[in-house]
Amino acid sequence: VLQLQLSKTALSCAGRNGVRGESGVSDDDLALEVLSHYSSTSESASVIEEGTGEVVDEQTAQEETEDKLKQCIDNLMDKSAKTRLAALESLHLGFSSRVLYEFLLERRFTISDCLERSLKKGGGEEQATAATVCALLCVQLGGGVEGEEGFKMLRPILSSILIDSCASLPARQSCARALGMCCYVSASDDAEDLLKSIGHLESVFVGSYPLGDGTLPSVKAGIPALHSAALQSWALLCTLCPASRINTILNHHMPRLHTCLESSEVNFRIAVGETIALLCELGRDIDQEFEYEDCDALCDSLKNLATDGNKHRAKNDRRKQRSIFREVLHYIENEDFTEEKIQFGIEAIYIDGWIRRRIYDAFKEVLESGVRHHLQFNPLLRDIFGLGPPLILDASVKASRISRTERHLFNSAAFKARTKLRNKVRDKRADVM
Repeated sequence: VLQLQLSKTALSCAGRNGVRGESGVSDDDLALEVLSHYSSTSESASVIEEGTGEVVDEQTAQEETEDKLKQCIDNLMDKSAKTRLAALESLHLGFSSRVLYEFLLERRFTISDCLERSLKKGGGEEQATAATVCALLCVQLGGGVEGEEGFKMLRPILSSILIDSCASLPARQSCARALGMCCYVSASDDAEDLLKSIGHLESVFVGSYPLGDGTLPSVKAGIPALHSAALQSWALLCTLCPASRINTILNHHMPRLHTCLESSEVNFRIAVGETIALLCELGRDIDQEFEYEDCDALCDSLKNLATDGNKHRAKNDRRKQRSIFREVLHYIENEDFTEEKIQFGIEAIYIDGWIRRRIYDAFKEVLESGVRHHLQFNPLLRDIFGLGPPLILDASVKASRISRTERHLFNSAAFKARTKLRNKVRDKRADVM
């Protein structure tokens, strides 16, 4: 609350002294600061300001945030690249920290037009930020008609930047993540858009696949991060594919991904390992007896990475790699997965498989610190993770929390039910594919 008061004081000073005060901070920077304070305020019904007794409820904070966002949307059309970038960064923060469906519904076409303009004409940093805002806009609008409209409008330009070797690497990486997220949210029932997005992502990361002689190609700095982002988004979209498509993917990609475990880039190796585990889980969902044909060699490679002690690698990299590849190895050998609990409010979800982990990690990459807020209040995420409608709690309900086991069983049952429903949709799409 004290931070909020300080922000208001700064804004009033900026108003008295002109566009810039003595500190040289712009209005856009101040708006960004205010948004950060709003996002960190309590989610309770109201807050009491110190010394005044004035009640600032959640609705007031929401309205003030929306007023700031309106100005940011106007600034997206400014001629100054610096102003547009500041506006995009503020929208990024606002969209990730609050659920704004009603606010965005009537402004979605304006925002989409502005984002398209930034993607087409902006510099690398502006393109990268605009792509992230595209993903957040889809998450805010959900998987309905509104989200589909926005995705169909923005998919071509996201794909174009992604496959453009002359575009900046940060912009291409951001577009890879945005294309995967937007397609997952808004085009899960559209076979054509799904296949096109999968194809574009695939065309990027196959650049790390082995050459004809079996050796891995040398790539310039920054490319492995792009390939990792494209591979992870591709893996996310694979969870939407019908069984016939999964079988084709397994036959074509598993041997090549196995070779990519020898990559010199630790983060790319980890992305490859997690993708291998996810593909094996998809294969086992289709056929319980599924087993990769060269499983013994794969397990040997995973064991080497799980016990890697090369001193020329950073200590943190070695630790992270060993931890991930131990999990991958245990899953390939025994179907054993280390469950992870994500707590938010009085609720929790359980990450009990590689598919579920990839879905959660994808939303976490886009929403960052706002992911728990969206798990509580965003209907899209609550539907995906089987949480039901957002909870409205009073003191008596908060006091009667259900046990951990009951929550786990409920969440697992809901996720399995949703998976079965999605498998039916996969079967319906199989002929189209």
